[in-house]
Amino acid sequence: MRIYTKAGDDGTTGLFLGGRVRKSDALMEACGDLDEAVAVLGLARSQAPSPLDESLLARQRELFVVAADLATNPDHRDRLVPGVSLVTDEMVTELEHLIDQAVARRPLRPVFVVPGATPLSAALDHARTVIRRAERHSVATAELHPVSPDVLRYLNRLSDLVFVLAREAAGDAEEPPSHE
Repeated sequence: MRIYTKAGDDGTTGLFLGGRVRKSDALMEACGDLDEAVAVLGLARSQAPSPLDESLLARQRELFVVAADLATNPDHRDRLVPGVSLVTDEMVTELEHLIDQAVARRPLRPVFVVPGATPLSAALDHARTVIRRAERHSVATAELHPVSPDVLRYLNRLSDLVFVLAREAAGDAEEPPSHE
């Protein structure tokens, strides 16, 4: 099997379920960000203890669902499968539940955070910034292409989840200095 198809040599790329767009299209910017987010979450996962590593793997897999939903030929959205190629309200609700659990374990402090307290927290903060970029590019894409509101909600909640997980991973190393 060859990895190269030569179909993209003209500067276009295929959509899920048919059709093509320019590689410079806002949609492809968003999809590229999702690809990067999966990779950076993998970096964080490689440093994470159990069960956080399993949760991060689940989020990586869900980002494939987000990418499929986002990059689907608009004429064939009716063929998407909830939770497989279509982001669902339940996926967003699960993220909210995970955020609430993480904040209960480690309440957030009302201070600006400088990333880098630990390697894991730094990797999670990196992932958060890539997910935020994916969200911004998805919003820009929505000005040109149909984008599911659940995709936008999912990305917003995922970046929130990764933020609170980074704070938890930083632990006491992130405590603000006293001003005595």
